[in-house]
Amino acid sequence: MRSRTGFRGRAGGVLALVLTLLLAGCSSGGSGGPANGRITLRFQSLAWQQESVEANKELVKEWNASHSDIKVEYVQGSWDSVHDQLLTSFEGGEAPDIIHDASDDLADFAYGGYLADLTDLLPQRLKSDIPQRSWQAATFGDGIYGVPFLQEPRVLIANATWLKKSGVRIPTPERPWSWAEFRNVTKRLSGDGKYGVAWPLKEPVSATLNLSLSTGGQLFHRGTDGKVTVRFEAADQVVPRTIHDQANTDRSASPTTLGSGGSDTLPGFFGGKYAMVPLGFSYRQQIVQQAPKGFDWQVLPAPAGTDGLTQGVSPQTLSIADDSPHKKEAAEFVDYLLRPKNMVRLALGDWMLPTGTQALEDPALHAAKNGWATGTALAAHLRPAPAQSVRGYPEWKDKVATPAFQEYYSGAIGLDELRRRLEQDGNLVLARYQR
Repeated sequence: MRSRTGFRGRAGGVLALVLTLLLAGCSSGGSGGPANGRITLRFQSLAWQQESVEANKELVKEWNASHSDIKVEYVQGSWDSVHDQLLTSFEGGEAPDIIHDASDDLADFAYGGYLADLTDLLPQRLKSDIPQRSWQAATFGDGIYGVPFLQEPRVLIANATWLKKSGVRIPTPERPWSWAEFRNVTKRLSGDGKYGVAWPLKEPVSATLNLSLSTGGQLFHRGTDGKVTVRFEAADQVVPRTIHDQANTDRSASPTTLGSGGSDTLPGFFGGKYAMVPLGFSYRQQIVQQAPKGFDWQVLPAPAGTDGLTQGVSPQTLSIADDSPHKKEAAEFVDYLLRPKNMVRLALGDWMLPTGTQALEDPALHAAKNGWATGTALAAHLRPAPAQSVRGYPEWKDKVATPAFQEYYSGAIGLDELRRRLEQDGNLVLARYQR
């Protein structure tokens, strides 16, 4: 584990000193101080959907009502700015005690020494309830730096009426489409200005890499020396070639949505322009809220490859700041927040899947309505996203992979150029983080 000394500038040290002096001079003890006999923990949540915000705030309120000596203060954060905001707060010594984030954002914070190792802080109940494959997403080196608690498979949201009229085979988790069958189905559903699928690939990297696990794609390969290199091999090419050919050869994928976000595709989907849209599982809430009256839709599993329905996910996580003076109490709150019944409440509020095995058994998550049962059936196939532990991944993604995939999907470059950029340009970026 690298020392944090190299990550903090002189300004951060001065800020920390000033804060320490200020807190020491407060006769009341301040927030979190012992003088008032009560500990106050700051919990920064990234919940943004109304149901999710309400669920988090209710659980904080219930904790506070039953814990007079340990109070939790709810702090609202934002997914759009969380990485930079956390970095600033860590360097300034002002990080919240309990931190809501995603596992693919933790590597630099964990290796930088900003997050507490939770290995000896968490109760056995919580450790054993979450499968090992989920823990791997938040394990860096020999330590655990976050509790993975919510996860979101990518699914196909389909116009049920359109599919039924077409006569195509409807896939199920037991009998999904293969990637080849999926391509053929989208060709059958296209024509007269309509498309079988709309791929919203404004952020193409995570979608491509996570779905490529179904075909055995790895992309990142760790050598015996521990260093990671990029190899864009045959198994990595199945998914991107399918998307490219749908958009550029078959004309079965709308070319105008390739640069769009998921929400941007919904008006066209409701208007009958696209038969299907690959989206994260939580988009179902927007569909329920926005779909026109009488619009019949259904949730289908993403296509399967040689490794079945396997796909990568970056679970949402709860971490504890290494600077927190109340790590034990913070861990108690995390354990409370993630009790099975509470985890179900958080999952329902976010329209996502819980990682906990007991929570996954809740009948509410197995209902046919709104596709819950289809999503829950995919839980056993979810694995940590390929980039979870790769240092330098954010820069590789932003500077190399995102523009390369965008140009490939638009038809501006071919497969060989895509491979060259991902491997040659990408490995130059990663090498800087592995010296």
